[in-house]
Amino acid sequence: MIWDIGISGGILVLVVILVFASFRILREYQRGVVFMLGRFWKVKGPGLILVIPGIQQMVRVDLRTVVMDVPSQDVVSRDNVSVKVNAVLYFRVIDPQKAIIQVE
Repeated sequence: MIWDIGISGGILVLVVILVFASFRILREYQRGVVFMLGRFWKVKGPGLILVIPGIQQMVRVDLRTVVMDVPSQDVVSRDNVSVKVNAVLYFRVIDPQKAIIQVE
């Protein structure tokens, strides 16, 4: 009798943990690319997302603009003048599905 309560209580605790682990919150600037059993399923938007543990996996993608500083380069021009070149890259993700699946 005591073992029955312990086993059913353990199962209940496990189910509650799985339910709480299933919910994910995505911010307004994030999207979630969901894979079901290793295959692409859909892109989920911001808000509360349900992901079934063990069956589905979600990859978060940030849609904000990213700034990347390119290190400065010293180059010599045709008339032997040393010139220092500096650059800054701005990029952002437009399509989360392509960014995760097609870009390495």
